[in-house]
Amino acid sequence: MENDDPMLTKTQRLVLGFLVLILVDVIWVSSSELTKVRSVRFNKLAEVRHMSESEATEALLARLSYQASVRASEMAKRAANRLPIARVAKIALIFCLLWFIANYTYQVALSETEAGIVNVLSSTSSLFTLVLASIFPSNPSDKFTLSKLVAVFLSIIGIVLVSFSDLTIESKLPFGAVLSLFSAFFYATYLVFLKRKVDHEDKIGIPLFFGFVGLFNLLLLWPLFFFLHFSKLEIFEWPTREQLLLLLLNGLLGTVISEALWLWGCFLTSSLMATVAMSLTIPMTMLADVLLKEVPYPILFYTGTLPVLVAFLAVTVLSHYENWDPVFDILQCAYQNVCNKSRFIRSRFKEAASEQTEALIGINCEHEA
Repeated sequence: MENDDPMLTKTQRLVLGFLVLILVDVIWVSSSELTKVRSVRFNKLAEVRHMSESEATEALLARLSYQASVRASEMAKRAANRLPIARVAKIALIFCLLWFIANYTYQVALSETEAGIVNVLSSTSSLFTLVLASIFPSNPSDKFTLSKLVAVFLSIIGIVLVSFSDLTIESKLPFGAVLSLFSAFFYATYLVFLKRKVDHEDKIGIPLFFGFVGLFNLLLLWPLFFFLHFSKLEIFEWPTREQLLLLLLNGLLGTVISEALWLWGCFLTSSLMATVAMSLTIPMTMLADVLLKEVPYPILFYTGTLPVLVAFLAVTVLSHYENWDPVFDILQCAYQNVCNKSRFIRSRFKEAASEQTEALIGINCEHEA
């Protein structure tokens, strides 16, 4: 999970984050479809050396090559910049409720509303992320631009086309729609404010962070189990052995590993890119049904997949070139052309009026003479 090479350039971080987010999408799609290396370590180094800690460190660095010593020094700096465990626990305590609300409302929305409607409204998370990240930025890539706004709307339009290609509206639309919007908002809030608290992945252990999130959810939210059961909102039924195995596999792959990788990809790229990447799971899931189960989909599905992919690639490029806003540049250029033409027309009109005035003055002078 940690970055092995601390000297990654901005482009390398973006490419790595891009690949990580694609991997997360594949894991999410795979988990929805559902299908040790041992090492020896000596912890007590004092038993095999007879020198102080600082002398031993210097001696170890002296035996390394120059490149290896540079990497070791960088790793030491990263360890020094890492947040203490108490601070990580405090951050996890703040965000565990946001994480729970986002996930729970999404799952309830799926049970109450057509999946296509839920997917469309959940894709608005990228819009919430764009707005919140521009108001509470964590790095220069969070700057609001018209190009990012166009890319977000392009992604939402693609999700609309993909989802509505296999959609039947149900009577339970309003409640599920509200829950979907709640889920999208809390996902964006959770991600934006976490990046504002922790601006770099080296400062926090992502597995440790999610461990605290799970622990606090377990300690704080267990009364909800009895409330949901006895109120009959969600009656608990003990799962079968097969169901329990599937739950464990889905929880490990579809939640623990994928959420950790997704957050890492967010740190490597940007909050907006991470949320737009989530939208790719919808056409990817349907595409998996086409390839593996030979499920037929109308042409509208394939038409909608293209805008989602283009939007993700566009956000990737815009995250790299922070100050580039091609849509604004095009509109500005068009506006300048229109203004120049209007100025030219006004100047020509003034010249014509001036010539006409001079001609009239000349005629009047001739009459007076």
